[in-house]
Amino acid sequence: MVRSGKREADDDEARFLESYDPSTFDRPSVAVDVVLLSAFEGALYTLLVQRHEHPHKGRWALPGTFVRLPESLDDAAARALRDKAGLSGVFLEQLFTFGAPRRDPRMRVIAVAYYARVDRRRFAAAAEHKPDVAACRLEVPWPDEEGGPVGARDAAGAPLALAFDHADILGLAVKRLRGKLDYAPIGFQLLGELFTLYDLQRVHETILDRKLNKDSFRRRIVDSGLVKPTGRSQRGVGHRPAELYRFAKK
Repeated sequence: MVRSGKREADDDEARFLESYDPSTFDRPSVAVDVVLLSAFEGALYTLLVQRHEHPHKGRWALPGTFVRLPESLDDAAARALRDKAGLSGVFLEQLFTFGAPRRDPRMRVIAVAYYARVDRRRFAAAAEHKPDVAACRLEVPWPDEEGGPVGARDAAGAPLALAFDHADILGLAVKRLRGKLDYAPIGFQLLGELFTLYDLQRVHETILDRKLNKDSFRRRIVDSGLVKPTGRSQRGVGHRPAELYRFAKK
């Protein structure tokens, strides 16, 4: 009886799906946008691509693309990075879904934003891949985790016009980055395998956009168990060599 009832239900659903009209409801397009963040030269940077077609022709945008029907969101985000910036093997996390009705002037587009922390070498590789890709310095006008739109500047310091709502997407990525700094090993993803505690402090200060007390920062980081000494020191420096650490993977 149970098996017969299940077969009847399956047949009923099959008939429903066969007669279902997808055009009954409006269907928005779905896109993905990817925020890559790095910290170097005392500032936060992101990777932007200059648009060469309308809408927002000439403005700068995050690497993004429309999602194809047969692919997952994660695959679409990876494809956007590969096609727009020549990057692969980047660990991406979903950030947020942006769905304001008029965020794209062409049609209703819902964008799923991803973000990742990468070291500056990935930015250099992307800039070499295509001339319309650039590492752009972020200008965060708000303190701590207040949140809000974030601007970007080019290598000469000139402000860049951002496409769509990408200033808001960047702002949320920075807010998320700052919020996770105290409990996630974010700083290590922006450094090489070996680093000094001063290097790590500089990364934290860059992300937070404020100075940190040296002694309390080092004590907190060492006590956290997130780092472990290597027994090695810097070489070729014009000052007393500092001890090198590495991320203690758990």
